[in-house]
Amino acid sequence: MDSRYFGELSVIGMKGTDKFVESVDWYLRQWRKEDEKETYLMQADCIRFGTGEAKGIIKESVRGHDMFLYVDCFNYGATYKMYGQTVPMSPDEHFQDLKRIIYAAAGKARRINVIMPMLYEGRQHKRSARESLDCAEALHELTNAGVTNIITFDAHDGRVQNAIPHSGFDSVRTSYQMLKALAREYPDIKFDSDKLMIISPDEGGMSRAMYYSSVLGLELGMFYKRRNYTIVIDGRNPIEAHEFLGHSVEGRDVIIVDDMISSGESAVDVAMKLKERGANRIFVFATFGLFVNGTSVFDKAYEDGIITRVFTTNLNYRTTDIIDSRWYAEVNMCKYVAYLIDTINKDESISELLDPVQRIHKLVDRVRDQKD
Repeated sequence: MDSRYFGELSVIGMKGTDKFVESVDWYLRQWRKEDEKETYLMQADCIRFGTGEAKGIIKESVRGHDMFLYVDCFNYGATYKMYGQTVPMSPDEHFQDLKRIIYAAAGKARRINVIMPMLYEGRQHKRSARESLDCAEALHELTNAGVTNIITFDAHDGRVQNAIPHSGFDSVRTSYQMLKALAREYPDIKFDSDKLMIISPDEGGMSRAMYYSSVLGLELGMFYKRRNYTIVIDGRNPIEAHEFLGHSVEGRDVIIVDDMISSGESAVDVAMKLKERGANRIFVFATFGLFVNGTSVFDKAYEDGIITRVFTTNLNYRTTDIIDSRWYAEVNMCKYVAYLIDTINKDESISELLDPVQRIHKLVDRVRDQKD
């Protein structure tokens, strides 16, 4: 084994992530041709019994390996058979399978790293009543099982890492890749304060929007959600209205920044309010596009001229209906994940990968130079 590496590299893609990890593996092989390896992917599986019970199996030796497990806990396209019925996998089942593969390593791996793009139970990160703290408990389970590093993307609230202060936890920004995709799709975009504005759809997402605003030198606006706390629908208090705080958006292009799109109704409602205030083109940046109720909300918003484009990453599962939609743009993160794996395996700092300020500035300068 090359002395530059912490341990022999092995990548395991959990169920439903085959296409993504195969692309990651391609990049790794291009960069490490001297290794002469056919693949860095390791064969592993979670076999299901007829009752739905399962066991994890790793089909190769992992002794001394630096293992990277990639899991998409929100891949409802992954299914299994239970009592003769085809059942979609829930986040709970994906997380349980992840633990099974970790247990199958039986402590023989030199280091275990988990790449979990959308953090399991990430929205259940704090306690506001007599309720469970699922995200913190999940992180404890992983570290107690022997996981050294946990890598996620745009965590709903990064402070959840305080639950495991003695273990590695990194929340990676996707801002550079988002802006790069925007510039590629819309070469006429202008990163000027009088032409473009950043919007946070709620108070919880202000830190993400502030990052874009600060790095790009753009003005920032925010909507806050006025909720009806007297009733509960689908486990939460319904939103009665979105109220806006900020300067005029009239005539400006607007980027709405969020960590995820669930049903999409909130993002579309915010976009409609911005259009009423005279906004020009409206772009939505969301790391994870879940679209739990399908695409009809965005189909209509696009047809009505409310939303110009929705950018989400390929870090989580999306159906072909979503990918092929006229309003949708995919932000490919395979190369970035490969960079993270390659750097960590060399036991080098990933600080520059975590903070893309310099790359964003170079991108903006390049876009401006092309227009001059």
